[in-house]
Amino acid sequence: MKILVVEDEKRLGKLIKKGLEEENYLVDLVYDGEEALNYLSTQNYDVVILDLMIPKLDGKEVIKILRAKNVKVPIIILTAKDEIKSKIEALDLGADDYITKPFNFEELLARIRAVLRRDKDIKSS
Repeated sequence: MKILVVEDEKRLGKLIKKGLEEENYLVDLVYDGEEALNYLSTQNYDVVILDLMIPKLDGKEVIKILRAKNVKVPIIILTAKDEIKSKIEALDLGADDYITKPFNFEELLARIRAVLRRDKDIKSS
């Protein structure tokens, strides 16, 4: 399983990458929205973990562009923005799940497994 992590806080991004690799995921880490779109245009990912407050193109713009291009990769938002309005907007734009920072890594893993299960169920039906 291949995951793209989009996180502008470099230390946190590296910690997430390391933790996911220890769980045997293949992980690419990028730090801004433009770089995320570049990676997503050239590679296939099973899940995207996306911060909303990232440079160049924010996370909401990344979601809009991906969904407009009919890219169906599951997107888990991982952000410090904990307002209900922000959660609803991101989910309505096409995010599949939403986690606020600070977060529990085990919960992130469980949510990754959940979106992968849903995606697998959709593809098999």
